Amino acid sequence: MNKFFAITLLVAALALAACAAPPAQPTSAPPTAAPAAQPTSAPAAQPTTAPAAEPVTLTIESWRNDDIKIWQDQIIPAFEKSHPGIKVQFQPSAPTEYNAALNTKLEGGTAGDLITCRPFDNSLTLYQKGYLAKLNDLKGMSDFSDVAKSAWITDDGKDAFCVPMASVIHGFIYNQEAFDKLGLKVPTTEAEFFQVLDAIKKDGTYTPLVMGTADQWEAATMGFQNIGPNYWKGEEGRNALIKGTAKFTDAPYVDTWAELAKWKDYLPAGFEAIKYPDAQSYFALGKGAIYPAGSWDITTFNDQAKFKFSAFKPPVPNAGDQCYISDHTDIALGMNSKSKNPEAAKAFLEWVATPEFAEIYSNALPGFFTLQNAKVDLKDPVAKEFVSWRDQCKSTIRNSYQILSRGDPNLENELWRLSAGVINGTITPEEAGKEAQAGLDKWYKPQ
Repeated sequence: MNKFFAITLLVAALALAACAAPPAQPTSAPPTAAPAAQPTSAPAAQPTTAPAAEPVTLTIESWRNDDIKIWQDQIIPAFEKSHPGIKVQFQPSAPTEYNAALNTKLEGGTAGDLITCRPFDNSLTLYQKGYLAKLNDLKGMSDFSDVAKSAWITDDGKDAFCVPMASVIHGFIYNQEAFDKLGLKVPTTEAEFFQVLDAIKKDGTYTPLVMGTADQWEAATMGFQNIGPNYWKGEEGRNALIKGTAKFTDAPYVDTWAELAKWKDYLPAGFEAIKYPDAQSYFALGKGAIYPAGSWDITTFNDQAKFKFSAFKPPVPNAGDQCYISDHTDIALGMNSKSKNPEAAKAFLEWVATPEFAEIYSNALPGFFTLQNAKVDLKDPVAKEFVSWRDQCKSTIRNSYQILSRGDPNLENELWRLSAGVINGTITPEEAGKEAQAGLDKWYKPQ
């Protein structure tokens, strides 16, 4: 009995020892402490790979529908290469529809992350309404001069809201082959200009002057604002309108419209129904000799024209006169204040402010001249011709853009209508001056 009891106790003791063994294992943890710590290093690496799995997509609103291919093939790939976590989509509207379409999108909360900014009052209004973000502290803004930033800054100069991208220069693009064939020289005065037009018209091979008035804006932008600075003496005249010491009924403005009225006899048949893209195609097909232009047209003709072309600056009224050119601060890029991707949008804007972007943009879009302090080596010969006029002439900007288009009626839109009417022959130069000034007087008090 005692022997059985002893055996029973021994078995029980062994069983208890076996049951107690697992809980004792944690006391041996220190030797395996390093392997146990490995899981803590894995989460630390995860955030660096997460953005790549779902890249942020930015959308750019723009009126530059001519530039889709360049943005898609050159500009966007260059950015995405150095910013793999961000994708960019360029979604332009037609130039004449952009303002209304953009405002509708902004009001409805459906606008893109990045907003292409027109100069002065149009974009200032968007900023004042809270649609554009303040960019004072954006990296790279210090690389632009005060003049470059002036088109996208508040009147007091305190708040910048768009990154300057480029200016454009007005002039005339001409078919070099047509000029060579007819033995014509580039005109430097208005008398020579009309002599050239008469010679082209008499020959009959080419339409002398290619432009339409259906969209109206061309009549003002490539007509009135192109030749006008030589009459109102650029900045002197523009500032005089703002100060109220000059009026549209004055001789420089009426004379500009009178010169514009003469264009009618040299335009294509049915020019009243010709829209901007139609005029571009007409000239690109070699049907016309001279195209009233902005430097922004260079890219289109590089792609479409099968002949050599160049450019000449607006002829002066009289030989020996000081020449003036419209070297217009034209385009910038801002951020939608309601963007769902503000950090990515800022990253793109910071890149736009770099010399890398300036180099790519200026050469990808010949005729858009960087406003950055960095010097860019232009490769396009026609772009070089346009920009060379800065050394010969005094520069100004379109006289309707700063301050004077804030009221109703909008001066810029009025100049579209009136300039088209003058060319069409439905309104006289004198009537155009009276209507432009009357519209301005309804709301504007000189400053």
